[in-house]
Amino acid sequence: MKPLLSRRELLTALAAVPLLAQEKEPFTITDNVRLVLLDVSVRNKDGSYVNGLNKQDFKVLDSGKPTPITEFSNADAPVTVGLILDDSGSMRNNRPGVVLAGLAFAKVSNPHDEFFVVNFNDQVIPGLPPHVSFTDNITELQKALYMGDPVGKTKLYDAIAYGLRHLEEGHHEKRTLIVVSDGGDNASKVSQKEVISLIEQSRATIYTIGLVDSSDGDLQPQVLRRFSAISGGEYFEPQKSDDVIQVMYRIAKDIRNRYSIGFTPETGEVARSRHSVKVIATHDGVKLNVKTRSFYSA
Repeated sequence: MKPLLSRRELLTALAAVPLLAQEKEPFTITDNVRLVLLDVSVRNKDGSYVNGLNKQDFKVLDSGKPTPITEFSNADAPVTVGLILDDSGSMRNNRPGVVLAGLAFAKVSNPHDEFFVVNFNDQVIPGLPPHVSFTDNITELQKALYMGDPVGKTKLYDAIAYGLRHLEEGHHEKRTLIVVSDGGDNASKVSQKEVISLIEQSRATIYTIGLVDSSDGDLQPQVLRRFSAISGGEYFEPQKSDDVIQVMYRIAKDIRNRYSIGFTPETGEVARSRHSVKVIATHDGVKLNVKTRSFYSA
């Protein structure tokens, strides 16, 4: 993939361009507590994003049963984004590249996105000041990303659980977590099973970035991959920390090319706690490749 900006151009842009650079209409949906909102990516067989589809091009199967689509948008709607960053001791060499990548992501995101940062090691530490839940200010975001020296163990599950709960306070219907870690979990109170349950209850799309160290016995990339798959996001495994910038570009592009599809489960279906969900997209008789969450909890 050809870089959008060179490293030098990126540093210049970060210094010169405000985070909010343009005005767009916000995306709103009907207030419905039973509404299930899906974040949907559609690509063709060549891997290119397919834009301009209509509601009629989609079919939703709720636990195998077709269900009417009640909400639909193909707009580049603003997103509430949580950056969940490993700040344990083993991240010391990777941390500067991850911070730069986080700032690069903010620059190419929707100008109305709101952000928060969670740094984690043997503690889960919100990056923003106590009186600030979210920010669209690049200076505040930079301070949040740089907060603390990489030390200690890894509370990965606790940090993701915190991030999912904090997303619920966001101002946008579309919600995303981006998790960057180089290892498994060796300190959390929350279990992996509990995190999966929280993911299924959330409408968040989760992107995970594994900075793999083959000598790290705690590393469990399959766990990060599973978290992303359940939520309809994607797992990335860059070879070095400098590559995280390009991964962030890919994530930002994916977020900005997604459809929002909502449906209301039948009354009898809501009683069941766990549902499988599948979205099918076709255009001009051609079946397209769809990525969205695979389960949700009512």
